[in-house]
Amino acid sequence: MAKDDRLIYLISMTQLVLRTRINTLLADAGLQVTLPQATVLFLLTEKDCRMMSELGRVIGVDNSAMTGLVDRLEMAGLVRREAKRDDRRALLIRITPEGREKAGKAAKIIRGVNEKIQEGFEAGQIETLKEVLRGVLEKLKLPPTGRGFPARKEPGRVARPEPACGAGLRDASPVKSK
Repeated sequence: MAKDDRLIYLISMTQLVLRTRINTLLADAGLQVTLPQATVLFLLTEKDCRMMSELGRVIGVDNSAMTGLVDRLEMAGLVRREAKRDDRRALLIRITPEGREKAGKAAKIIRGVNEKIQEGFEAGQIETLKEVLRGVLEKLKLPPTGRGFPARKEPGRVARPEPACGAGLRDASPVKSK
């Protein structure tokens, strides 16, 4: 019998099944968020008022995909966009109380899936799996822009620290609050 070396197929199918299972559980719980949307909520729970570009970098999606995610979360009342007063082009995303509540419920569901994945395996096997997956991620890691091109540097531009959440901001939501 031939050795099965279809790692890409196995990883892809595992990711598809995992995402489908989690999305089904989230829907069955009435949360009305997808795994990528829940991921954005988790990040905002960890540190609120993040720029959309920062969120996109962390979860590995481009600006247009991030805009779509935030649009859907905003329409559901789970996040709000806020523009900096000194730079109206810069939008920060703030989680709402309802978004925090749904993030907490989604985290419980995802923890349950994580526990289910580990059932029947010894601790050493789980550690080996994590080590292998981290190794694959490191070997295939994209550059900072995520597109195979180096990040563009702007000469003479000095990064300024972000204001505290809510400081110097104004509401920039195109969606009316409920």
